Amino acid sequence: MPHISNLRHYVNGNPLAGPYPAGFEAAVFAMGCFWGAERLFWEAPGVWVTAAGYSGGHVERPSYKQVCTGKTGHAESVLAVFDPAVTNYEALLQLFWENHDPTQGMRQGNDVGPQYRSAVFFGSEEQRKAAQASRELYGRLLAESGHPAVTTELAPLGDFWFAEEYHQQYLAKNPGGYCGLAGTGVKLAEPFHLGS
Repeated sequence: MPHISNLRHYVNGNPLAGPYPAGFEAAVFAMGCFWGAERLFWEAPGVWVTAAGYSGGHVERPSYKQVCTGKTGHAESVLAVFDPAVTNYEALLQLFWENHDPTQGMRQGNDVGPQYRSAVFFGSEEQRKAAQASRELYGRLLAESGHPAVTTELAPLGDFWFAEEYHQQYLAKNPGGYCGLAGTGVKLAEPFHLGS
C-alpha cells in the first residue's frame, strides 16, 4: 500500500497530505461515517482537498479496527483544506450543521458508538469562536424546531491521523457505497457569518 504522503485525491488529484498551497486553511469535522461526510466537503466550492481520518482520541496512529472498538477515543473525521479566497470557515460550518443530526450523542443514524459522534475540531482561536457561535445559533434553531439539545463536541484539533487508503474518497471509488449522512431539515435562510 502506498504511504499516505504519496497518495493523491481520487477525485481531483491533489496531494492528500500536502504540501498545500500557501495561504490555504484547514478544517476538521466529525459527523458520523466519514465516507459521506468527505464527499460533502470535496463537492463544496473552494475546497482544495479532503481526507478521511481519525481525531479526538488518545492512541497514536490508530487503525480503523482499533477505532471501531470505541476505545481509542477517536471520531471518524474529515479534513477539508480550503482556499479562503473562494470560501470560508463559516460556510464549511454551515455545511456541517445542516447535513447531519448534531443531537444524537454517540451515534449518527444506524452508526452507533463514540467514533460516530458529532464534533468540530478547531485549529485556531478564530475557528473556536466561529464554531461556538454556530453551535449556539443552530442549537436555538433546532430547539425551536422541536429537536433535542445539540450534543456536538467542540475541541482543539490535536492530531489528525489519516485513515487507511481504502477509506479515502470511498464513495467516489464505490458509488453505490453506504452513506448514512442525513440532516435534520433545519437550515439558515442566509449564509452563516460570525456574529449572526
